[in-house]
Amino acid sequence: MTNNILLVGVGGQGTILASKLLTIGLLESGYDVKMSEIHGMSQRGGSVSSHVRYGDKVESPVIELGGADILVSFEKMEALRYLNYLKPNGIVVVNDFEINSMPILSGKLDYPENAVEVLKSKAKTIVIDGAKEAETIGNSKVMNVILLGTIIKSMKLEDIDWDKILRDNIKPKLIDINLKALEVGMNLV
Repeated sequence: MTNNILLVGVGGQGTILASKLLTIGLLESGYDVKMSEIHGMSQRGGSVSSHVRYGDKVESPVIELGGADILVSFEKMEALRYLNYLKPNGIVVVNDFEINSMPILSGKLDYPENAVEVLKSKAKTIVIDGAKEAETIGNSKVMNVILLGTIIKSMKLEDIDWDKILRDNIKPKLIDINLKALEVGMNLV
């Protein structure tokens, strides 16, 4: 059986780092893992998606439409953009956070005011305020690791040695705050 996790956000939010940490943890636990990442028009500010598939044997790195077990969105509008990738019984974890894209900044589009309500009407949705949680623990840049914690808990991956994964892959001066962020994220779901 293959499990499918789709992480989406905007460039600069740490979506790719979170997916890489997730992939490393899954690989070190013996799963067959495939990861694919897609960057938008610009690395910082463009749409970013990362497909992580794991199980006994994974053939393709890309999640098909309607195939994601969980959609984790670092930004609300990105959750709406990628909702068609979610399985009918899948879960959305959405960060209650807005980043205005260039079409919105230029006035060509309006940011959807009811993004969370739309998500809740279409799928089981867990809403978190990752920015507030990150500020509470003292570093706004760990929002991505908080969201990683929500994936770990939602997908029942707590038995992996995430402490080791973070220690091996995060700068030493940032390990403690990231360990705390991971714990906070796991406690949000």
